[in-house]
Amino acid sequence: MWHQLLFKRVDNSSLAVFRIFFGLLISFECFGAILTGWVRRTLIDPSFTFTFIGFEWLQPLPGYGMYFYFGMMGMLGICIALGYKYRWSIVLFTLLWTAVYLMQKTAYNNHYYLLILISFLMCFTPAERYASIDSKLNPSLQANHMPAWVRWTVILQLFIVYTYASIAKLYGDWLDFSIIAILLKGKASYPLIGEWLQHPWVHYAVGIVGIAFDMLIVPALLWKPTRKWAFGFSIFFHLFNSIVFQIGIFPYLALAFTVFFFPPETIRRIFLPGKTLYTEEEISVPSYRKPLLWGLGVYFILQVGLPLRHYFIADDVLWTEEGHRMSWRMMLRTRAGLAQYRVVDKKTGESTVVPAGLYLSSQQLEKVTCYPDYIWQFAQFLKKEYAREGKDVSVFVKSRVSINGRPLEAFTDPSIDLAAEKWDPFKHHTWILPSPLKSD
Repeated sequence: MWHQLLFKRVDNSSLAVFRIFFGLLISFECFGAILTGWVRRTLIDPSFTFTFIGFEWLQPLPGYGMYFYFGMMGMLGICIALGYKYRWSIVLFTLLWTAVYLMQKTAYNNHYYLLILISFLMCFTPAERYASIDSKLNPSLQANHMPAWVRWTVILQLFIVYTYASIAKLYGDWLDFSIIAILLKGKASYPLIGEWLQHPWVHYAVGIVGIAFDMLIVPALLWKPTRKWAFGFSIFFHLFNSIVFQIGIFPYLALAFTVFFFPPETIRRIFLPGKTLYTEEEISVPSYRKPLLWGLGVYFILQVGLPLRHYFIADDVLWTEEGHRMSWRMMLRTRAGLAQYRVVDKKTGESTVVPAGLYLSSQQLEKVTCYPDYIWQFAQFLKKEYAREGKDVSVFVKSRVSINGRPLEAFTDPSIDLAAEKWDPFKHHTWILPSPLKSD
């Protein structure tokens, strides 16, 4: 059964078309990051960069090096779309994108993480076997089929993403639509639709549809009777998100994934009319089947397990943020806060309040007031800054945080020296005060 499901040869039209869409989209993402000023604001202008904890050695290139970095990734995207030196291009892009993801988190976005995962999976697919420069230059590469595991791997990855996104929405502030009202309030100035987005019935519709769409879209696309309706609604849903929430390439990437749900004949007819349709569906079990199955097994265990980790960490993830990232918890909350960083010289006892704005950009300032890992990292940064002056200091932080428009509540224990604390990504940090949200 497993051999037939995973190693049956199927037509590869969907993979070839997806490769083209994927390459173009990541190229737009990278060149767009340069043209919109994202690279400058996030990686060039700040004097200090908040990396993922443990990856402090990954730092932006000096000067204008990050423009070259993103330009190179954009060109790799074009190479991927064209199928030119595909294997080298996709592997190099995956490494470069993963590095830039880990070297900064101030502008964290779920689709940045999704790009890592899809790029990684694409490294192992025979996506260059058709409609590519590689197959034109080397006809022995050309094939009109692929193993079925390629299709099912993508579908299972999408199912995990959408299912966790739906489950995460099943909490009070989404179910009473208050967080949706907050998210859409910032869109009131949009021409034509801004005022319309403020109506309560729109909030109800967005809330209900958001849960239902995420939970049902993959099964609806898989089932033939509902496939066309699901695809039509996907277009509306993702274009709505793109226009209203302006979330980069993700809506278009999500639409590109739908090529894996339609029959190969449909994809071939629309996009590759000159292609010979593969219909033999023979089973070809490769010699590397055991490493492949083990690899896929470990990969999907991690994909299922990582979004669950916050259930095993004390307190409410909505308050603590511990276990939030890489869990597909999308558009669930707004955070704001106030924080005071007090540095105490251990030798003299001298106490100084340090304005964070002396070191950080406005975007970074929004984070160090209300996100615990940023607060901890900035405390570590201050410790090192003072150490350069020959001073051994403690860093105490008094922070108050508001979640989803609630009143500010005390967030950190101001009596604990955060410069002396350790960070554990899988445990609760006791200097984060208990959540007041449980009483809501």
